[in-house]
Amino acid sequence: MVKVQKNKCSGNLCSQQTELFIRHLQVEKNYADNTISAYQRDLAKLLTFCQGSHVAEWRDIDAKILNLFVMRLRHANTSNRSIRRHLSSIRGFFAFLLRKGVLSENCAKDIASPKLEQTLPKTIDYDELNKMMQLKSSRFDELRNVAIIELIYSCALRVSELVNVDISDIDLKEGFVKVMGKGSKARFVPVGQSAVAAIQRYLLKRPASKSGALFINLKQNRMGVRSVQNIVKQRALEVGITFNVHPHMLRHAAATHFLQSSHDLRSVQEFLGHKSIKSTQVYTHLDFLELSKVYDDCHPRAKK
Repeated sequence: MVKVQKNKCSGNLCSQQTELFIRHLQVEKNYADNTISAYQRDLAKLLTFCQGSHVAEWRDIDAKILNLFVMRLRHANTSNRSIRRHLSSIRGFFAFLLRKGVLSENCAKDIASPKLEQTLPKTIDYDELNKMMQLKSSRFDELRNVAIIELIYSCALRVSELVNVDISDIDLKEGFVKVMGKGSKARFVPVGQSAVAAIQRYLLKRPASKSGALFINLKQNRMGVRSVQNIVKQRALEVGITFNVHPHMLRHAAATHFLQSSHDLRSVQEFLGHKSIKSTQVYTHLDFLELSKVYDDCHPRAKK
């Protein structure tokens, strides 16, 4: 939790206002830790830049200063996506200062965000994914690693969601798992039979632990995000996959395969826990690419 300084700095350019804003995001908005960390980094850069430009108060910041800040980011080879995130953080912060009476207007609204080139999420072929889910032994760590991959793919989980799943969150009889998504929003996701079987095998070898976590490490503690990332990467290398595989790639594969089978974008949105349908629509492009590939291979009138 962010510690708020006791001294008041009103509209002066100091870190207390940003700390109050971060507390607001934590307590009132209930934002995820990664999102809050991004806000902190972005606003810290703005604060350093403005202090270096001899800006005395937040109300002294105008569109010209913000444009100079954006130019500084560009000169540092910051990507357009990161610049857009910086501007989004600043707009949110200035809107907060506006409500608090520190600012009389939000000049960040006048700054245009750079356009993004549409990049499709990287996915993995099902045959390659299937190799990663084949058991090689009955060791605890082997059973656990396969169960992790099965559950991520079966439920299209974010890695942060996976590591927070407790044993009490999963109902293997009914085939459902309770997942805590972004913004601490819970959703119930169906678990496929293959994933259920993998988890059952793993639980038979799982040592007794005080931790209620579904997946634990060799020290019987809840697994962390980095550990799961390393497991997925190492597993892919072991089965001969030469490109870098990460957990989010399994989530993308699950969403793509679900859409290809159901053609129901709204169901995929609920499946993934997306707040906006816009976040889900990228998978329609992946589905179209797959359709184009099949057309080129099979249609008699396709260009060869």
